[in-house]
Amino acid sequence: MIVEMLGWGLEEGKTLFGFGYDFRQSNRLQEVMDSFAKKLESVYKASGEKKINVISHSMGGLLVKCFMSLYSDVFEKYVQNWIAIAAPFRGAPGYITSTLLNGMSFVNGWEQNFFVSKWSMHQLLIECPSIYELMSCPYFNWELPLVLELWRERESNDGVGSSGVVLESYRSLESLEVFTKSLCDNKPDYCGEPIDLPFNWKIMEWAHETKRVLHNAKLPSKVKFYNIYGTNLATPQSVCYGNEKMPVKDLTNLRYFQPTYICVDGDGTVPVESAMADGLEAVARVGVPGEHRGILNDHRVFRMLKQWLNVGEPDPFYNPINDYVILPTTFEMEEHHENGVEVASVKESWDIISDGNNKNDATAAPTVSSISVSRPGDDENPQAEARATLTVHPQGDGRQHVELNVVYVSVDA
Repeated sequence: MIVEMLGWGLEEGKTLFGFGYDFRQSNRLQEVMDSFAKKLESVYKASGEKKINVISHSMGGLLVKCFMSLYSDVFEKYVQNWIAIAAPFRGAPGYITSTLLNGMSFVNGWEQNFFVSKWSMHQLLIECPSIYELMSCPYFNWELPLVLELWRERESNDGVGSSGVVLESYRSLESLEVFTKSLCDNKPDYCGEPIDLPFNWKIMEWAHETKRVLHNAKLPSKVKFYNIYGTNLATPQSVCYGNEKMPVKDLTNLRYFQPTYICVDGDGTVPVESAMADGLEAVARVGVPGEHRGILNDHRVFRMLKQWLNVGEPDPFYNPINDYVILPTTFEMEEHHENGVEVASVKESWDIISDGNNKNDATAAPTVSSISVSRPGDDENPQAEARATLTVHPQGDGRQHVELNVVYVSVDA
């Protein structure tokens, strides 16, 4: 069973989208949760009452975690394993900040002409609960403090009327005031009528409740949890608007500025720190170099799923003792035979990725191991010798690059 969702507001008694409705008058959430429970039950019965493996991606991971928190007994009854992939457990703050203030586009270049424009998407997302739910989690202490930076033009107090440019910095809660002021006159046109779409504080309160539910979630004792997250891509965490030459003079114009980012390691959307902080007892947490959506097509991820769920043929490249995922990246073989001498060589290299518990020093010298095997010639078999050299290059953060070189020489009698 695969869960892939844009996101839902998850406080009981509140509807999916705002758009002027009273959040407390809708039973939409209860319908969503009941539907999920019925789906789990139907899959459970269809499989002959065998427990289910749930695989979630991105926001689907938050949906599953909220359901698990609110319906722990149902989740434990039907689910055996839950594997979360690229889940923004503590939000995607940099990406979401620019989304709220500037909108977003799912495509680039000329193809944007055939899709919803970034500006139209901006108006839609201001009323989308999942966007607010993906803002920075107030219960989490980030290693690198989250900030919203603005280059602002300020009048000096020297009485002359001169002005200067200063860099202002706002922490997570302080930045909400900036959102409120910058979107205070946001009024898109709908059929000739302006519609007020300011920063939605009702949805913000709703999202805060969602984060409280997520923060208090506990993994049932009979369910195994695995976490796969993307690494090796610059991922927005903090955002800056304006510069010394072009400062922000009016916050209501902020949404027209191009943001610049302070980036950390992640999958391009979700920081590693957020994806790893699931707050649950995980069997394994494994970082795989990849992009937020592209990671679903990664062979390493597929190998892990097969291993953890015990499906398919055994994977010869998987080492369950160290929880390594090994992916061959290059393979070369050459053969040459002349004047009774046969020479064959094999070159292969691959990457080893651990679950993050096995650290190594990227500056350490490579480890080299060699072995030689020889066989004397006789009337039936030619003289032969083989030599293999294995070199391990530490990359840091649990990563290693491995190179194997094998040479085989056979001489006819």
